[in-house]
Amino acid sequence: MSVRMPGAGIPADRVANVEVSTPASLADAFRPYERYQVVLRHDDGSAFSQTRDVLRGGPVVGVLAFDPDRDLLVLIRQFRLPAHLATGRGELVEIVAGRVEAGEDAATAAMRECVEEIGIAPRALIPMLSFLPTPGITDEAAQFFLGLVDSARLPARAGAAAEVEVTHPFTATIDDALAALDGNRCANGYLIIALQWLALNRARLPQMVAGASPA
Repeated sequence: MSVRMPGAGIPADRVANVEVSTPASLADAFRPYERYQVVLRHDDGSAFSQTRDVLRGGPVVGVLAFDPDRDLLVLIRQFRLPAHLATGRGELVEIVAGRVEAGEDAATAAMRECVEEIGIAPRALIPMLSFLPTPGITDEAAQFFLGLVDSARLPARAGAAAEVEVTHPFTATIDDALAALDGNRCANGYLIIALQWLALNRARLPQMVAGASPA
């Protein structure tokens, strides 16, 4: 007979008892790559020394663009070399996403990225969630928004010219986009997380849209 252990309540991240050294630079390219010496102390008094390398990604934003008048999502296709090397399918389906530049807040960065990647600025931004995409290797911290857009103004191609970026915006119904969660059709983690949020919150969309403040 198995014994069910009592739960400890709602799980939550917590502050660590840790000493972190000044970083040593390993590379300074598109993103800095640094090495740290860490002493981690546990509740039982034990301590462990670790060497950890961190890709300094910093704050980024993602925008799930949504046209509430037509009940359509706006997604993009974009070539990603790491995806091509990993799976052979380098032309990924994605949401709008990018880094927060110096002097920007998250909402300003989200607006700029929409203009760059789908060619239209949202009329409103609704906060969705925040998370750490890959905390084992990078300090990249993502903040997602639902961006309300007019998909009738969508261009065939977009992208930031200064970054030699080429994106191909397109529309999808919510049902079709959620169906992509099954069958390994799309591999981009940001897209998957955004669509899972949408699946959980779909019934609340009309209320969110009605209460949205202009951007």
